[in-house]
Amino acid sequence: MFQKILIANRGEIAVRIIRACREMGIKTVAVYSEADRDALHAQLADEAVCIGPAAASESYLNMERILSATIATKAEAIHPGFGFLSENSKFVEMCEKCNVTFIGPSAAVINKMGNKSEARRTMMEAGVPVVPGTKEPVYTVEEALQEAEKIGFPIMIKASSGGGGKGMRIAESREDFRENFSTAQRESVNAFADNTMYLERYVGRPRHIEVQIIGDRLGNVVQLGERDCSIQRRHQKMIEESPSCAITKELRRIMGETAVRAAKAVGYESAGTIEFLLDGNGEFFFMEMNTRIQVEHPVTEFVSGVDLVKEQIRVAAGLPLSVKQEDFCMRGHAIECRINAENPAKNFMPCPGVIEYLHVPGGNGVRIDTAVYNGYQIPPNYDSMIMKVIVHDKDRAGAIAKMRSTLGEVIIEGVQTNLDFQYDILNQKDFLDGNVTTHFIEEHYE
Repeated sequence: MFQKILIANRGEIAVRIIRACREMGIKTVAVYSEADRDALHAQLADEAVCIGPAAASESYLNMERILSATIATKAEAIHPGFGFLSENSKFVEMCEKCNVTFIGPSAAVINKMGNKSEARRTMMEAGVPVVPGTKEPVYTVEEALQEAEKIGFPIMIKASSGGGGKGMRIAESREDFRENFSTAQRESVNAFADNTMYLERYVGRPRHIEVQIIGDRLGNVVQLGERDCSIQRRHQKMIEESPSCAITKELRRIMGETAVRAAKAVGYESAGTIEFLLDGNGEFFFMEMNTRIQVEHPVTEFVSGVDLVKEQIRVAAGLPLSVKQEDFCMRGHAIECRINAENPAKNFMPCPGVIEYLHVPGGNGVRIDTAVYNGYQIPPNYDSMIMKVIVHDKDRAGAIAKMRSTLGEVIIEGVQTNLDFQYDILNQKDFLDGNVTTHFIEEHYE
């Protein structure tokens, strides 16, 4: 087992990883930017190294500085968390050259599954259902338009290196295709330095269902059930729950087996997520694979009893999975709400600033993942998510009631948040009835 791990991330996920390492008896190294000098993760780790200015490109995305900090502190492995370098195959290759273990899949797997168009081809070969679309990447408006007319409108335009809703647009017709394609491609270049695009048939009013998988180096892959991530705003998830009330026992079995087949097709190891679109007829289609831990992993941890971060570390150290498929069963229902420092009344404008007062609740079946504290200065340089509220109860109705009660106790003063907005969603009849799709927010609010 590792003696020391460097966490190449910040915020609540860095704190989450540090705590898992501490429970495993592993020392930790935090890296931080100048804007994060007072951040909680930098205070909780055994060691902390400043790696540059506030801009992510000069700190959390600076591979050379992160590896230098790893070598200088004699850390044996790097946990990337999510975002930043977590799905960067070049960084994984650099780790390998420096004899540092990357806690995640290999560079080859990240290349194959991180590139969305390559992933589509791989899944087709593995017999995994995919949304009809282009088999080869497209680079220009002209060739993309020719392919779009073959597939039919409306059509989804996606960046091959995309994620988090970036580089994604819907074209309703030939008339608005050029503008949407150019906008999506420009976003992709700015966010991922990649102009590679692909097209998919637009699946109207779907649910977003993802299956959590984890594999080890011995070829074992286990699926830990699904999460329903349909409550989204502009392709950014807001509320996630497990299990999904739209999934029957038989469909759960089929989707789980499909996710395992997809992971084994690429020799996957570590934690990952196979994401599907589920239409109103019960048909599901592969959308993409996230080759990292997910923001919403706590809901799976609640219903499965498996610590995914510890499993990642065990797998990276060459140990077998501690859970077997035949022993897995889902217990109860879990829901997660992402709390962001943003103002819903002003088009969800980010609201960095000082947290003047903070109170977070606790109790049976309540988990708060956060890195903020009283007096903490939220920097304007990074993602606006400041807290995840996760609850667990015996069934969905109980989990919703517990989440409403928990959100009602959270107090965050000094900055605007989406707390009230999340609370309102939990009181919408369609949400209570489980009648949700990825269009829920725009249909009920926008």
